[in-house]
Amino acid sequence: MRTRWRARHILAHQDGGHALLRDGEVVWEDDRVVYVGPRYEGAVDAERDLGESLVLPGLIDLDALTDVDHLVLDSWAGPRATGLQWSLDYFAQRRHDVFTPRERATIRTYALAQLALHGITTYMPIASEVHSRWAEPYEELVAMAEVSRRIGLRGYLGPAYRSGVNVVLPDGSREVAFDEAEGVAGLRDAVRFLDHLDALGDPLLTGVLLPCRIETLTEDLLAETGRIGRERGVLVRLHALQGLAERDIIQRRHGLTPIELLDKHGLLAPNLLIPHTVLLDRHPAVHGADRGDLDRLARSGISVVHCPQTSLRYGEMLHSFRAYREAGVNLSLGTDSFPPDLIRGMDVGVHLAKIADGRSDAAPAEHYVEAATLGGARALGRDDLGRIAPGAQADLVAFSLDDIRDGVLDDPVRTFLLNGTARQATDSVVAGRPVLVDGGLPGLDLDALRQDAQVLFERMRAAYSERDTERRDTAALFPPTFPAFREAGPKAGA
Repeated sequence: MRTRWRARHILAHQDGGHALLRDGEVVWEDDRVVYVGPRYEGAVDAERDLGESLVLPGLIDLDALTDVDHLVLDSWAGPRATGLQWSLDYFAQRRHDVFTPRERATIRTYALAQLALHGITTYMPIASEVHSRWAEPYEELVAMAEVSRRIGLRGYLGPAYRSGVNVVLPDGSREVAFDEAEGVAGLRDAVRFLDHLDALGDPLLTGVLLPCRIETLTEDLLAETGRIGRERGVLVRLHALQGLAERDIIQRRHGLTPIELLDKHGLLAPNLLIPHTVLLDRHPAVHGADRGDLDRLARSGISVVHCPQTSLRYGEMLHSFRAYREAGVNLSLGTDSFPPDLIRGMDVGVHLAKIADGRSDAAPAEHYVEAATLGGARALGRDDLGRIAPGAQADLVAFSLDDIRDGVLDDPVRTFLLNGTARQATDSVVAGRPVLVDGGLPGLDLDALRQDAQVLFERMRAAYSERDTERRDTAALFPPTFPAFREAGPKAGA
């Protein structure tokens, strides 16, 4: 089947990079783009005139929230942050799943719907383990894969696994408590899931290894992850270089920096994706000067998954996007929290980079768009994603620019990043098949999902109290922005 989209603005691919096409058309047959240009003269089976829209290559989110958001709770934490980790008592005696498998499936459906509604076409999931008994079981990812297939997204999936968990000790300090058997079982399930997706044979689903945070893995688990990644030829994503607590734990336990630990176990390789990657030697809290970390990352061929919106909300940023890019590090993007809005994320990133480098041209909008498309494709080893060109996969997303609240239009990409939001996504296709249609997701009851997610969020929020070292209630852990309104008593003489 041959389908055509027309739009006022299309970010096409030409001469090795993106190029803006005004009043253009993109045509695809089955799952492949066959034409992009001003006017297609051949016959088509279906067409859509998107009018005053900007059509982009499908956005690639490599740290995509597939959970109910917790940042809304813990990004305000401050001194009470200790209450948001597991207590040592909870780890040793009382840990359990807050949600049933069916409820977890509802959460995954809600989260994947959010990705699609925000114009994401390719994702690699991230979910919190705080409210699970340990990490992510095999069965949960099997169910998630089916949800992803039903919605039609392109997913790089695997169950998260770990051999340790961050805990708060009775004196309020932070440590990692280990259960090595859980790590062994988790990796076994991860390999089993790779086999499951191989047998499934769905071109939209690819198995990857998704170990949790670097400080929650034993050296044996790190080494085995690296070995299996090499032998199976699969991607590995590992959260690392996130903060000082992680760095201190790694150095105390191993006598190495996180980068040195990754290198020791053969993980610094082109198949490794590292979300955040903010705490290099050049970070002001480390040495404040480049002592070779960036060059080491660039030479290894790893990809950084930069999550600017989440970093900002936790008071962090890259030092800097421009420096990483100029060093030759491949930069891709992730959202990591709600909303999964890469448009807002790109805008935040552009302006954080100005602060980091002290210059307004530190990270032009086009560099962030490249990270969300071509950078993500490079991280995945896919030269058929992240671009609109003949032969590429027909992964496209259209954002409406016809609302007066969008403001006046200069360059459509720069103006959209500055003034817009991914909520302006109206239509998307993945491998040529419609996912987002007129702003909706056919076959999904979004109102029911919204109501279900709120109920599950309330349960998730309440469960923090039982994990807290002091067993404080949610009113103490999550105080409101303002006190509740008090109803006045009856007036005198009434």
